Parts: sequence; C-alpha cells; structure tokens
Amino acid sequence: MTLHLRDWSLIPETTAQVARKCFPKGNVYMKMRDELGVLYLDNDFVTLFRADCGQSGISPGQLALVSVMQFAEGLTDRQTADAVRSRIDWKYALALEITDSGFDYTVLSEFRSRLIACGRESELLNLMLVHFQNKGWLKARGKARTDSTHVLAAIRQLNRLECVGETLRHALNQLATVADEWLLRIVNEDWYSRYATRFEQYRLPKSKTEQRSLALTIGCDGHQLLAALYDASNPEWLRHLKAVEILRCVWVQQYELQQGQVYWREADNLPPNKQLIQSPYDIEARNRTKREMNWTGYTLHLTETCDDDAPHLITNVETTSATTADVEMTQIIHQALADKNLLPDEHIVDTGYVDAQHLLTSQTELGIDIVGRVPPDSSWQAQAQLGFDASSFTVDWHNRRAICPQGHTSQSWHLRTDNYDNPVIQARFHKSDCTTCPVRSQCTHSPKLSRVLTLKPQPLYEALSSARARQNTQQFKQLYSKRAGVESSLSQGIRAYQLRRTRYIGLAKTHLQHIATAAAINLSRMWAWWSNVPIGKTRVSRFAALFTSASS
Repeated sequence: MTLHLRDWSLIPETTAQVARKCFPKGNVYMKMRDELGVLYLDNDFVTLFRADCGQSGISPGQLALVSVMQFAEGLTDRQTADAVRSRIDWKYALALEITDSGFDYTVLSEFRSRLIACGRESELLNLMLVHFQNKGWLKARGKARTDSTHVLAAIRQLNRLECVGETLRHALNQLATVADEWLLRIVNEDWYSRYATRFEQYRLPKSKTEQRSLALTIGCDGHQLLAALYDASNPEWLRHLKAVEILRCVWVQQYELQQGQVYWREADNLPPNKQLIQSPYDIEARNRTKREMNWTGYTLHLTETCDDDAPHLITNVETTSATTADVEMTQIIHQALADKNLLPDEHIVDTGYVDAQHLLTSQTELGIDIVGRVPPDSSWQAQAQLGFDASSFTVDWHNRRAICPQGHTSQSWHLRTDNYDNPVIQARFHKSDCTTCPVRSQCTHSPKLSRVLTLKPQPLYEALSSARARQNTQQFKQLYSKRAGVESSLSQGIRAYQLRRTRYIGLAKTHLQHIATAAAINLSRMWAWWSNVPIGKTRVSRFAALFTSASS
C-alpha cells in the first residue's frame, strides 16, 4: 500500500457554489482558503508515512488543517470527523467534493501520534507563519512579547498517600490484564479490599499515625510485588511493563529500604519537585508553587508580535514541566525565533525571564533589546532601603578594587562561584576599617567580620546596573506597558480555547495541543484583521468608569 498525495489546490465548483450561497459574506475558514490558498501541502508531512504501509487516499496536508480547525472549535475527534462530512465551510477549506464522506475519526489520533513520533508537531504553526511572512503580515525585527501561564494536567491531584496507593493499584490492574494467573499466586487476599477501587473513593484515615501505618502497609505490599517481579525465576518481560517501571520509580522516591525493612520517607528526604512523580497516570506532570498558585501539570510560554501596524500573531509556543523556571526559557525562545527568522528588535517580557546574562548576550549576540524589569537586589541593605548595597560602592575594575561610601578601599579581590555555580567576584574590606566605621550598622550586621562585597563579572554587573537605572525612566515604562497585552492573549487561549487544562496525557501531546491551538488563534486574529475589527481594549466596569469621569 502506498501513500497517494493529492493536489487539493482547486476547490470543486459545486462545493464553492454551495458554500458561497450558505455563507455570502464568507467565514474564517473560507477567507483563510481565499487568502492563503493551500496552507499545508502533502509533501510537508509525507515523511510521516512509510511508502510500504502509508495510508492510501488520506491527505496528510488536509489532516494537518483539520487538526487546526478541530482545536479552533474545541471539538472531539468524533465531532471533527462529523464536521468534515457535514459542514460546507470545512469542505470548502479542505477542497473536498460536496459528497465526500470524510474519514473515520480514529485517523486523527493516529495522525497526532505520527506528528509526535517524527517531531513534526511544530510544523502546524511554523508552516502557517511562513505563509504570513510571504504575504507581508509578519516581519522580523519588530516588537514581541512573552509570558507564561500554568496548565493543569488531565489527572486528579493526589497527596503522597493517594499517589502510592494509586500507583500500586495501577500496576496491579495492568498485571491482571496481561498475567492474571501469575498475579493470583503473588497477591494476598487482603489486597483486594485495599486496591479494588480508586483511592479517591477510599476512606483514608484521619490521624497522622494511622496514615503513616497505611503508607507503610502499601509500601510493604509494593515491595513484595517488586521483589516477585524482579525474581529471576519469573518472566523478565513483566518487569518491563510501563506500570511496573512507574511503580519502581515511585517506590524509590517515596520509600527507603534498610536491612530489608521498608520506611516511609520524611518530607525533607524526598526528591526535588523536578523529579517527583505526582501521579502514575501522567509521570511527566510536576507540582509547583508560584507565589499564591499551586498546580500539578505544565507551563505554557507564549510569544506574540505586538507592532501597532500589523496583526498580533503568535510566533512561538513552548510547553515545559511546571517546575521549569521562566528564566531557563529565554535563550530557548530566542533560538526558536531565530530559526524562524522572526527575531524581534524589542522583546518585552516579565521579570521572570530576565537576568544579567540574558541582558548582555541578547544585545551583543542577537541584537535584541530585552524590555523587562530586572530582579531586585536581594541583599538586606537594598531590601531595607537604608543600608549600603552594592550600588553604593565605587568599583575600580581596572585596579581590581572597590571603594566604600566612607572612602575605604578593599584589601582583596577574588573570583569565586556562588551556590548556583555562577562566577562572582568577592571584594573584602579591612577588618580594622569596618570595626571603627561610624555607619557600620548600615553596611554589615556582623559584629566581628568585615564587609564582603559580592559582584558579578564586569560585563554582567554593568548590564544589570544599566537595566536597573533604565527601568525607572518614563521611556522604559512606556515601552513596558505593552507587556500587559500578552495577558489578554493567554486569557483568550484559556477562555475560548480551553488551554488551562490538557486534553491529553504527557508533555509531548500537551505541546501538540498548544501548537495547534496557537495556530487556531492566529486564524481567528487574521479573520479580525481581514474584517477590519480593531483590537479590543481592556474592559472597564460602569462603576469604575463613573468614578474616573467624576474624578476628572
């Protein structure tokens, strides 16, 4: 069986006539087809299918467009297949005959799996952006802005006790499916009462002592099962089951085994959240607390253009584990934009994306001006706004010395690394100078030691100092005011396109969801641009407007 590539550049005449009659003013899909032509070619996705077993007669280019349209309307696979069969505007966009019977809904799931397996999911957005660039609606070296939002995994958030119970129950269910006779010889009779139902239906004990006792019982049960699975006399393929491997990982994280005895780990002896499995049903979802928000799942990073004379289009989407900090993504986002030839001149970002290294390298290597508030000085002197922070000292980089506000010169200058392995310079002052200093209490709290000034290397120090001075200017505040617009884009994605919660399990499938949704949002924005619909302004309640007018 071979894959037949279709030329779907021409819309069937009958389909066009009926579509124009039903939609005399057109709609977003018809306008897209009229303005952009064929958005995805079969050749763009032909590598997803092997020549000897590819799917005959189903156009991968059409499936790509169907996937974007599916996420534009938040449809299930069944609803999407029905729309292809029954909706004339969809047939127009897909260049199908009006009598075309479509395809089985399972084709969509298989197509998504192929996209992910081949690492081609980003093409749903990237190929669209190429069309926009060719039409002149999207250009490099303008203004762009980036922000992130939390995404909830499609799982129930579990506490530690529920997690280990559900993990063991999950493994037992899989083993009961593939090795039922073997499992009957291993389990104890009381396991059926503990693991027959989901743990959210389990009446968990209230007291800490009883909870700990149940956790140890579950731990011993799990250890007994793992010991049997890894016994050389039992089939090796059992231990390679996915649920068994998850069970092993969770038991390593949650329990200790000392001299054959199972112990429940204390909270301070758990792995960091970046490694800690939160649920056996999505082992890539992580738990994070950011300010007042706590969630289990992922983080979405959205980058869009924000030039006044062009449509605001999403140019890059990154999906990460929830525990990945924003600052870790700045360089990745810039590289992705560079690969698409869409680097901006000004990149407006939240504080979380900014550090001294990014300020320096983005300007010198990429020609990008990062417009974002830099993190404040964390020293107690700066926090109190009373003492002498680093900015109060004069730094003589050429002679490798620092001069304090009282005119004393440092006695030593050494290159060190901080707790995060970043290079820093430590300038230490004479103890005799600090001991007799009349303003010592504003400089150091130590009654015996001298002041040690910790500085970043000169290029980073100057970049950070310049950024802190700049962000107090009126020009910066005017530039930075555009950042607020990206929050409305995130709100649009959450409210209109269900971005807050994943539709699928795992990071790769969640990223595909975000990519397809970003492409769908771009289509809606281009429809507004073609229809001369202005960008909506921030809504103001009538009461707030009344107060504003009365005050003026």
